[in-house]
Amino acid sequence: MRAVLSREPGPPASLAVADVAEPVAGPGEVVVAVAAVGLNFLDTLIIRDRYQFKPERPFSPGAEMAGTVVALGEGVATLAVGDRVSGHLGWGCCREQVVAKAASLARVPDGVPLEVAAGLTITYGTTILALDERASLRPGETLAVLGASGGVGQAAVEIGKVMGARVIACAGGADKLAFARDCGADEIVDYEREDLKARLKDLTGGRGVDVIYDPVGGAYSEAAIRAIAWLGRHLVIGFAAGDIPKIPLNLLLLKNCDLRGVFFGEAVKRDPAGHARSMERIHGWVAEGRIKPHIDRVVGLDEVPAALEAIAARAVKGKVIVRP
Repeated sequence: MRAVLSREPGPPASLAVADVAEPVAGPGEVVVAVAAVGLNFLDTLIIRDRYQFKPERPFSPGAEMAGTVVALGEGVATLAVGDRVSGHLGWGCCREQVVAKAASLARVPDGVPLEVAAGLTITYGTTILALDERASLRPGETLAVLGASGGVGQAAVEIGKVMGARVIACAGGADKLAFARDCGADEIVDYEREDLKARLKDLTGGRGVDVIYDPVGGAYSEAAIRAIAWLGRHLVIGFAAGDIPKIPLNLLLLKNCDLRGVFFGEAVKRDPAGHARSMERIHGWVAEGRIKPHIDRVVGLDEVPAALEAIAARAVKGKVIVRP
């Protein structure tokens, strides 16, 4: 079968497509014929050895996928051949078949296309963990979303609205902000042209923002925290800007506010049952039309390097999906 392989640390151009052996399911595992893979910013890091996890090479990028079960390992009773499933594997999904623990997979309802399901687990899973569990976002609170046109950004705008928040989408450029508006944002801020702190203060009548969803980092993090409300919560999702900010801790003291980390991959390992409940909610929202994940483009295995370059350049709105 065909697979995209990382044989050495490097940029997307270092990846190559090769033929590899088909996987065999061990006890408690299933083999899934991959219908679609969701690419994420983390894929641009993991191939360079700049992510929290460093897989043994050669490995395939692609942390999440959806497909159909084609073989069962010994002891698997929760799934059957032909079931439609999705899951977060961490890496290894950019190939025609994968092997996964049955307990780690979620059934995909018939009302959710597999290409959509493939891009839900990380972006929407991260976001529901962040907003519901880590931030305890309440109806009527104000949520500022940095990087609002990206995959996790769109997820935060949509889930924030489902949870009853007033959502301020922050991004760079009119095109990205128009996209965030279409996703349901109540207000927009162009942080490439406007003073982020001043605009967030202005849009909240000087009170500040209750929750900040930050997958960007860099200089925007401190600017946003300076506009946070009393008892506000700043969610650390990632660092798409490239720089990990150094936040003056006196800001937390003065605002009586919190910095809260969101590590989705570890959270799934520690609480798989909680993750399963979250995915059931997300699939339900998609089936009901309450959230509408945007697919920027669908590519083949040979186009994965170019797609990852676009993600790294923050030139993607929503998700890039790979069809092996």
